[in-house]
Amino acid sequence: MLKVYGFSKVNAFARGNTRDLRVLWALEEMQMPFELVGMDHPAHDLNTDAYRRLSPFEQIPAIDDDGIVLSESAAILIYLAKKAGKLIPPDAAGEAQVVRWSFAAMNTVELPLLSLLLIGFVAKDEAPTKYREFTVGWAKRHLGNLDRWLDGREFIATDAFTVADILMAHALDEIKDKTLIEPYLRVASYREKCFARPAWKRAYESYCARVVAG
Repeated sequence: MLKVYGFSKVNAFARGNTRDLRVLWALEEMQMPFELVGMDHPAHDLNTDAYRRLSPFEQIPAIDDDGIVLSESAAILIYLAKKAGKLIPPDAAGEAQVVRWSFAAMNTVELPLLSLLLIGFVAKDEAPTKYREFTVGWAKRHLGNLDRWLDGREFIATDAFTVADILMAHALDEIKDKTLIEPYLRVASYREKCFARPAWKRAYESYCARVVAG
């Protein structure tokens, strides 16, 4: 049985936007059975030798699929999609595009968005103005390019919804300032369309019912 290590308790700021949701969303889309192993972040469940063997950086999510152990949400989603034969094309060219856009979501789009989120969480009004302005400009540049890419496209990597869309949409969900995304109408519409999917709603509702704010 596939074991998914996700939060059972996490700090209030992060609750509802943790990366285990990416895996839970994908599993809902795939209708793949799994066992959830709840981890208590404030109680330091992630800081044990046993968990480090699953996730070297002490992060959620991780999976153990009958001895195949993975951490890193993008790696997990690509593995599960290939195993299930869902949310990723069967042909090499299509798979390559999904991998490409999964990397783009994690390595390009998410970086400035996460930086802004952390500025708001850690530094608040104490963050250096120049650094904040630079990061906003960085985010806008990527959002502008993404908006152009989405012209005439329904989904990010292929004509069908894939794991790349889960990763991209969840990265875009790190935008908490509406004024940042509003000028990019295609990006905003794309994000809304992804989060309107029934599988996301089921995964999120189950998560909120289970995960406690610590």
